[in-house]
Amino acid sequence: MSLWLWIGIGGFFGAILRFALSGWIQSGAVTFPIGTLGVNFIGSFLVSLILYLSEYRGFFSEEVRIFLTIGVLGSFTTMSTFSYESFKLMEQGEMGLFGWNVAGTFLLTFLAVFLGKVLVTNIGWD
Repeated sequence: MSLWLWIGIGGFFGAILRFALSGWIQSGAVTFPIGTLGVNFIGSFLVSLILYLSEYRGFFSEEVRIFLTIGVLGSFTTMSTFSYESFKLMEQGEMGLFGWNVAGTFLLTFLAVFLGKVLVTNIGWD
């Protein structure tokens, strides 16, 4: 089966899992997005397990690793990939690149959210 299809199937399950789990975690919380924080923590932990098991133990085939990390966890949370890649830079002693990745990701994603809001709130939708 094509890797594209495996990623798509994994994404389907990851998105549903994110919706269900973040809603369950969030239930009862009023303002703070604890559901999103929860899935980001869980996803980061799981992607770390899967990728390190693949790297150090050869535990998963390439297809299974891609299905789980890009497919399932990619739609479950993108913070997992960001966290893993940032940690790997730090682990490899690339502290400059680590800093650029962390700062750049947060600044650019917040800028993107701001620009999206500005675009939506300033366009005449009539």
